[in-house]
Amino acid sequence: MRIGKWIGLFAFVVSMYILWQIRQVLLIVFAAIVLATALNQIVKTLQKIRIQRGFAVGISVILLLTIILGFLALIAPRIIEQLREFTFIVPKFLDQIRVWNDWLLKVIPEPVIEEIQGLRYLTQGLQTWLDRLLGNVFTVLSQSFNVVLNFLLFFVLTIMLLIDPKPYRSGFILLFPAFYRRRMDEILCKCEHYLVGWIKGTLLTMFLIGGLSYIGLLILGVRLPLINAILAGFLEFIPNVGPTLSLIPPLLLALLDAPWKAVAVVALYFGIQQVESLIVVPLIMKSQVSLLPVVTLLAVVIFANFFGFLGLFLAIPLVLVLQTFVQEILVTDVLNNWHLKKDKLQPETNLAFVDVNPTNTEIEGDSVINKD
Repeated sequence: MRIGKWIGLFAFVVSMYILWQIRQVLLIVFAAIVLATALNQIVKTLQKIRIQRGFAVGISVILLLTIILGFLALIAPRIIEQLREFTFIVPKFLDQIRVWNDWLLKVIPEPVIEEIQGLRYLTQGLQTWLDRLLGNVFTVLSQSFNVVLNFLLFFVLTIMLLIDPKPYRSGFILLFPAFYRRRMDEILCKCEHYLVGWIKGTLLTMFLIGGLSYIGLLILGVRLPLINAILAGFLEFIPNVGPTLSLIPPLLLALLDAPWKAVAVVALYFGIQQVESLIVVPLIMKSQVSLLPVVTLLAVVIFANFFGFLGLFLAIPLVLVLQTFVQEILVTDVLNNWHLKKDKLQPETNLAFVDVNPTNTEIEGDSVINKD
């Protein structure tokens, strides 16, 4: 290779290294873009009734904070009460595990027990695990300062993007060749369409699943119904994996009371997931781009592994944007027009690459990702 190519390769490697080092900041920026995109729908609705954008942004932010603080004010006392109850349930749960463990040791033949090396130490292992969990509480509290700083950064970025998104949008589009900027504007339109559809559908699904879980657990008499319902709704944010994880806490609590109650909890959550899959998703997810179940599962695992907790909750919007870019740029503009390049036609014959106004680099509109 020539020296120019070596320099280019070195610059690419250095760029990838820098991006990897600041990956958490980039995820916070992406999360701010997602939230600003959602809030921008409210801003544009207020602008239609002749409210200036600055006032519309303020109203949208105040409305969001009011909803969050009001929700916390209503449920925070009950959450604290149920968390206190949880501290009393843990010793009872360990005692029940010991009873089951002793019963298994009496029922299962001795040769089989010898084959299952960990059965004798099941209770001790659970006790050690709980001790470690409680010991990590101090570590979590010590890291809370960083969490607060990241949240403030996220909130400030969201407001800045919402107030005046034009320079950021135009700057991003300027990174592409002049003949492709109009096409990139169209791709960003589709990104916003899919993101907004996903946000609306996910929020509605979270509230519906949380409400149904609370009613069902309350009827069955399972302990801590509010916390379990909030957990079920919150974990709906994580497709495939989240609903399964949300079943574990109420199932364990139901086992403390009676085996039939545990079976009822499994049946309840299975029924709720069927309602979601057969009724809720087809009705409220029409505007969301279709994602294959394997793709969503792999996305959750991969992003959680590489980017941690934040990557876990941003996996689906990241995949939506990446899939849109791959579909529009690689498939539509490159692969679908490969025969044109093979025939050595001029780029102007490909309508996907035509820029009707290559000198006009400013993008109109007040959307974070999309133009009006």
